[in-house]
Amino acid sequence: MSEEKYLLEVEHLKQYFPVAQGFKKIPLKAVDDVSFKIRPGETLGLVGESGCGKTTVGRTLLRLYQPTGGKITFDGDVLYDSENKIDKDMLPYRKKMQMVFQDPYSSLNPRMTVEDIIGEPLDVHKLYSNKAQRREKILHLMELVGLNAEHAMRYAHEFSGGQRQRIGIARALAVDPTFIVCDEPVSALDVSIQAQVVNMFEELQEKLGVAYLFIAHDLLVVHHISDRIAVMYLGHIVEIADADELNNNPMHPYTLSLLSAVPIPDPETARNSKRIILEGDVPSPLHMPSGCPFRTRCRYATEKCAEVNPELTDRGDGHLVACHNR
Repeated sequence: MSEEKYLLEVEHLKQYFPVAQGFKKIPLKAVDDVSFKIRPGETLGLVGESGCGKTTVGRTLLRLYQPTGGKITFDGDVLYDSENKIDKDMLPYRKKMQMVFQDPYSSLNPRMTVEDIIGEPLDVHKLYSNKAQRREKILHLMELVGLNAEHAMRYAHEFSGGQRQRIGIARALAVDPTFIVCDEPVSALDVSIQAQVVNMFEELQEKLGVAYLFIAHDLLVVHHISDRIAVMYLGHIVEIADADELNNNPMHPYTLSLLSAVPIPDPETARNSKRIILEGDVPSPLHMPSGCPFRTRCRYATEKCAEVNPELTDRGDGHLVACHNR
């Protein structure tokens, strides 16, 4: 059996930010030893509460932040490897790796028309031979994301949040990427608009075969769009599994708690389901607990949890869990 091909492989990724405390600087461990793989055309959902490092993972992958350590391999090319001192120039790979940002209000230039916003990546990578071809490409991209051609000469402030996010998506698609980091692309939108945008992401994936890292904190949205889901807590990935498997058979105590907080539309089932409330506060990433990062809030925690940080181990069918007691 031939080895499975992955589009993106992330191994032991670390992203530390130096924070001044008094006269010395200590590292804030935003992402600490994160590993995962994404196949061509697949969607990996990345979930976790605010401040756990999800967005930092996405930005570090695209090298908007310089990684502290680890290895990033894209389409067979090693882009970054801290051990072997590999640090490739990202410009040739920008065409293949793009990002849709969380806030459609601040990620678009208010001084540029929609045509110029979507056309900017085409200009940077010189992907047209004349003005007519440029305009034709821009109008095709607008049609692809459900915007009218007459919107081309308007400015971003004239659009609603959902339409602005569509402009951001068209800009990301302009260079024909094979991988897009979707950084909470629907969290700033109304619920009715969220569904439209998520469905559009799925349709684009079917048409173009693009792979997504879909970052969100809404488990219902992530379960709907993802093939697999990775759960993140305090800079660490604690569980990875197929979307249905994670929903039906969660193993890590943190995943159990997240899933218990998802609203259930049936009142009878909702009354009988137990909400798992986590006790204590999230530890500061500046002063991480020893051993397992989740142990201070975990009801299964033992002495071993304080000594050894559990590794992600396969519990069958690619269901990876980092827990000593589950």
